[in-house]
Amino acid sequence: MRVMERTFREQLFFLLLCLSVLKGDSRYIENNDISKDELFSILSSDLRREIPELLMYRRPLRCLDMVAVEGQFTFTAETPQLSCAAFFMAEPYELITVEFDSVDIDCSGGDFITMFDGWVMKGEKFPSSQDHPLPLYERYVNYCDSGAARKSVRSSQNVAMIFFRIHGAGSSFALTVRKHVNPFPCNVISQSPEGSYTMVTPQQHRNCSFSIIYPVAIDISEFSLGHHSNFPKRSVPGCAESGDYVQLLGGSGIDTSKLLPITDLCISFTGPTHMKIGCDNTVVRMVSSGRFVSRVSFSYRLLDSQELQTIKLNNVEDFCFNN
Repeated sequence: MRVMERTFREQLFFLLLCLSVLKGDSRYIENNDISKDELFSILSSDLRREIPELLMYRRPLRCLDMVAVEGQFTFTAETPQLSCAAFFMAEPYELITVEFDSVDIDCSGGDFITMFDGWVMKGEKFPSSQDHPLPLYERYVNYCDSGAARKSVRSSQNVAMIFFRIHGAGSSFALTVRKHVNPFPCNVISQSPEGSYTMVTPQQHRNCSFSIIYPVAIDISEFSLGHHSNFPKRSVPGCAESGDYVQLLGGSGIDTSKLLPITDLCISFTGPTHMKIGCDNTVVRMVSSGRFVSRVSFSYRLLDSQELQTIKLNNVEDFCFNN
């Protein structure tokens, strides 16, 4: 009976969409950019509850995986899987929630599922311990230790990951990935090799970084500090004494504390400042004392092969190819 009811509701929803097309309502929806919530408002409350689950993206999770969409992901071990990881990524202005829907593993036998608030690659962590608001030990949440008390874990930035180890064939787990708007994005890994971004640090004593994991040309169009204005543009080797400044960093890892400095900016200006950086990871990092509101706006694009060959001869950026 329940299956028949669900089938009927699916058919009803499909019929409703067809009728809207025949009546021309779909054009009205397109022209007026109607939202999903507004569309759902014409449906019954019971049907609205069913639709998100029906439309949710679902697929198996691989032992080594990258996930950039919302949905439900299920892992079932066919053989022992002793070293697995799934990396989750959202837009720069989003946070990620991982919800454990069902877990059938042997915690006493050495199985585990651990979520990390950020990414770990080759022993390096993003965000670095210097930039993350939580101490390192609080960034790990082990399902076997917390169990039902922590079925849902939210990230502090647009990336998160899980490690898992499963010994027994047939053991499994399912999790749901959801994204949420982050009103004050801080540490970000870019999904794309090109784009633009404005980083703002309100009056908070914290460091924020934007990582572009590609060799890029970067244009800084605006840089303003709360305690400096109307000064000429200046780039200097070190600005740490000012307390508030922007760093450009480069290297091959993801831990910003281990990247090499390219230049520091500590005097406000309206750009452009143009640089080509041939590193695997290019980072714009803002250091804030918490006394002022600071912002930096920039755009970036992927370097082509000819540009990469050319900048190998540049003494400033040559370290990107030697580390």
